[in-house]
Amino acid sequence: MISKEHLESFSYLFDEEILTGIQKVAQLKSFKKNDIIIDIGQELKYIPLLLNGNIKVLREDDDGNELLLYVLENGDTCAMSLTCCMGKSASKIRAIADEDVEVIMIPINEMHSWFHTNDSWRNFILQSYQTRFDEMLETIDTLAFMKMDKRLFKYLTDHVKLSASTTLEMTHQDIAEDLNTSRVVVSRLLKQLEKEKKIELGRNKIIVIDF
Repeated sequence: MISKEHLESFSYLFDEEILTGIQKVAQLKSFKKNDIIIDIGQELKYIPLLLNGNIKVLREDDDGNELLLYVLENGDTCAMSLTCCMGKSASKIRAIADEDVEVIMIPINEMHSWFHTNDSWRNFILQSYQTRFDEMLETIDTLAFMKMDKRLFKYLTDHVKLSASTTLEMTHQDIAEDLNTSRVVVSRLLKQLEKEKKIELGRNKIIVIDF
C-alpha cells in the first residue's frame, strides 16, 4: 500500500492529480541487494520509480559480459525501461538492486495516459530521458577516452557520492563486472591506487581517501 508519506519526496515533482493517481494504481515493492528488478528480454508492464536505495542499470553482450550504464538514485526512473514501454518491446537492460531498495511500480497504461494529459508527469519523463542520455554519453566517453586506472578511480568516487560514505563495501569481482574487465586487473589497479594513497584496502571494503 502506497501512503502519502511514501510520496512526500515527490511532491515537488508532481501535482496532486499525479500523486493521487500513483496512490490508486501503483504497487510498492521491496528488493534485497543484488535482486534483479528488471531483466533483459522481460516484457515490461510497469515502470519503476525509485523510492529509496540505488539501482544499477546494465547492458549485456553476447558472451554474458555486463557493462554498467548508469545508477539510479531516489526519485529516479529508468529511461531505458521507459523507451521499451513506449515501444511495447522487451527490456534491453538489466536493473539490479545495488542495495536494499523500495520501488513504486507504475502500470505502463497509466504512464501513457498521464504523459498526454498531465504537464508535471510529462516534464518528469522528458527530464528523465535527458538525464539518463547525458549519463550514457558520460559512460561512452569514459570507455572511449579514459584509461582503466582513471575509470576505476572515477567509479569509486562516483560510489562515494551515491552512498554518502567514503567506505565502500564491495569486492574486486563486483567492480570487475561493473567495469567489464577482469578481477586480476582491478586488484592490480586498486593496489596501485593504495600506493598513491588515494584509497585504503580492507576485506571486501575500500576506503576512498582522495576524491
